[in-house]
Amino acid sequence: MFEQTFRNIDDVLWKEAGCATELDYTEQTSWMLFLKYLDDLEFERSQEAQLRGQPYQFIIDTDHRWSKWAAPKTADGQFDHDNALTGDDLIQYVNFELFPYLHGFRERASSTDTIEYKIGEIFGEIRNKFASGYSLRDALELIDSLSFGSQAQKHELSHLYEAKIRNMGNAGRNGGEYYTPRPLIRAMIQVLKPGIGERIYDAAAGSAGFLCEAHDYLRSGQNLSTADLETLQTRTFYAKEKKSLPYVIGIMNMILHGVETPNIVHTNSLTEDLSQIQEKDRYDVILANPPFGGKERKEIQQNFPIKTGETAFLFLQHFIKYLKAGGRAAVVIKNTFLSNSDNASRALRKELLESCNLHTILDCPGGTFLGAGVKIVVLFFEKGAPTRNIWYYQLDPGRSLGKTNPLNDNDLKHFVTCQGNFDDSENSWSLRIDDVDPETVDLSVKNPNKAEEAPLRDPEVIINEIETLDRESEEILEGIRWML
Repeated sequence: MFEQTFRNIDDVLWKEAGCATELDYTEQTSWMLFLKYLDDLEFERSQEAQLRGQPYQFIIDTDHRWSKWAAPKTADGQFDHDNALTGDDLIQYVNFELFPYLHGFRERASSTDTIEYKIGEIFGEIRNKFASGYSLRDALELIDSLSFGSQAQKHELSHLYEAKIRNMGNAGRNGGEYYTPRPLIRAMIQVLKPGIGERIYDAAAGSAGFLCEAHDYLRSGQNLSTADLETLQTRTFYAKEKKSLPYVIGIMNMILHGVETPNIVHTNSLTEDLSQIQEKDRYDVILANPPFGGKERKEIQQNFPIKTGETAFLFLQHFIKYLKAGGRAAVVIKNTFLSNSDNASRALRKELLESCNLHTILDCPGGTFLGAGVKIVVLFFEKGAPTRNIWYYQLDPGRSLGKTNPLNDNDLKHFVTCQGNFDDSENSWSLRIDDVDPETVDLSVKNPNKAEEAPLRDPEVIINEIETLDRESEEILEGIRWML
């Protein structure tokens, strides 16, 4: 029903000089969708209050309400073209009145977990990229035709929004870091089996795909009580995100999936001192695909017991620390983590094996992440007991993965089924921890059921080791310069 409307919105954005990429399309659609959603939500709540004979305090004041500036209506419910701002007047209003007013909610909000605070955060991070008020007027009228009135409508909108996020990821560049294939996320969730009442966390949330899928998993096929639904809304999903665009997209994505006030904090998780983490800060379930390949500054590294510039390795330490005793985690990481020979990699593998039960490693084929030429594995572990055995599964969809043949749920069914009992198969096997070299702590994927290929080293492994050595050399030189 709404698919053509989304296409039309993209057509409008395509003509705007300030909107050049899929990232821009998603960003601009997001802020308009958010305000339309908020207006529908407030109208619904005001109607409910009226039926109960109670007053309703609107969040957005009359002058800045969607129904006043974006979509004014006549008495018979038709669009009021005579009183609708357009052209330069509309751009002036949005840029210099509306956005500053909305940003001001950040300071006026009573606490950070309110919808008022989220409004202020969003409009402090995002900006209007429409230069033409006529194009913006066209987009607003299209957005106004969308409705959040029923669960079916919200469900359809969430699917369309997910498609926009997927397209943004497929577009490459930095869009890919915000999108993890949803079939992979669903398989990770099916292995961890989160339950109502457990707190679920992602410290590198991106577009909040992990939390949205976990929400859908917990809602599906269950007759939830009012208390259960309240728990899902307010005390289940927690996230942090450093970058502005995914922070905004993540909030909108969770709203469309049914979480009205998402607990997403706009912050860099790696700035936290891990030595200060207390039991109350920990979580039952962690699901994440942290960014890799980044190089963190010295002051950031000081927050971690194992010093390294590699972003993903710092996040892995963060997750281990934030996991409750008995808590479960599934974390995506580059496959080179399993075999890197630098000191930080070996120390981190040893820490993971000693403090957690790393019970499963899922090895994914190239092409799992569209637009990214890296191979990844998923680490499944439980906090509190050391690792005794690791069960490996080498995913083989039987075809090359790519944009026309992406990963699907059926590709992962055998993995999920076998993992339940750690079954051996042509693609799965177990490794006793006693058989791991204690010096190298090499956990490389070596399928004993398949003949080894020619002993050529993966170019990616070689490049990764070169980059690691370069970083270590830079750190040594930096230390020498400091002493001089």
